[in-house]
Amino acid sequence: MLSPFAAFSDRTRGRERTRPQDPYRTDYQRDRERILHCKSFRRLMHKTQVFIAPEGDHYRTRMTHTLEVAQIARSIARSLGLNEDLTEAIALGHDLGHTPFGHTGESALDACLQRLGADTRTAARYPGAPARYRHAVQSLRVVERLEYGGKGLNLCWETRDGILGHSGQHIPQTLEGQIVRTADRIAYINHDIDDAERAGVLTEEQLPPDACAVLGHTSNERITTLVHDMTESSAGQPEICMSPAIERAMLDLRSFLFHEVYESPRAKADEPKAERLVEELFTWYLEHPAEMPPEYLEQADGEPVQATVDFVAGMTDRYALREYRRIFVPASWSL
Repeated sequence: MLSPFAAFSDRTRGRERTRPQDPYRTDYQRDRERILHCKSFRRLMHKTQVFIAPEGDHYRTRMTHTLEVAQIARSIARSLGLNEDLTEAIALGHDLGHTPFGHTGESALDACLQRLGADTRTAARYPGAPARYRHAVQSLRVVERLEYGGKGLNLCWETRDGILGHSGQHIPQTLEGQIVRTADRIAYINHDIDDAERAGVLTEEQLPPDACAVLGHTSNERITTLVHDMTESSAGQPEICMSPAIERAMLDLRSFLFHEVYESPRAKADEPKAERLVEELFTWYLEHPAEMPPEYLEQADGEPVQATVDFVAGMTDRYALREYRRIFVPASWSL
């Protein structure tokens, strides 16, 4: 019943460790369920999407973003006759490697690694240290190495390929993975507008009129336009694509958001504090590796920089704040 361009579960390239077939579930269904039940997925509910520590219950978190991506991606996959289970598995796993405080935390960890590499003394001290931090690469590491006590989730190759390729230079080899790559963008462009309006950072009237004339003037209209266009443009094609006019309008709206929201003074007001917090936690744990749970060094094969990256990146916002207070803020005197 699926399109000839779909990724069929009985043709998967397989897992790193062979498992017996389940009598009732396909391999991609099992991947979806393993991701859904893992600890890293649960932690997404307490990780920043855009606004750091927002006041209010209606702002997106990394968890709600993930669920919105999964819904959009699965709708497109169903319309194109592609594998919905693989699509959803990739979507649910794509941000498992995100840091506390969103892209601010990601930038902070990346800066820490670059400074280590630039210093010849520390580079010689930690020869096996990663050179950069990218959340897509860390998401893959989570499912391959960190979950299930260092065994990883043992997911199918297609799921892992899609997780790695949801952003950055790597393009997924399945159409299901390509759907998630674009659905991620569709989701955050539209829900970040909604959150920015709720935060008073912008109003609907400030959105670029040309882009809204093409895509729509509400979040629902824009998502519907983008999903329909992706479906119609990709139908019967060996790749996922959009029409030039719709894609251009989406990219214009994305550029507007970077200028007016992601880089706005109000949205960035607490970013220096979050960057410093992440950087100081990284430095402290690198100098005190025995203070980390022992499994992190084991999972990093004894490499302290990778172990510190894994530990700090896995923190939720509130756990990072609690650790920072415990380590750096003097305790109150009690009588």
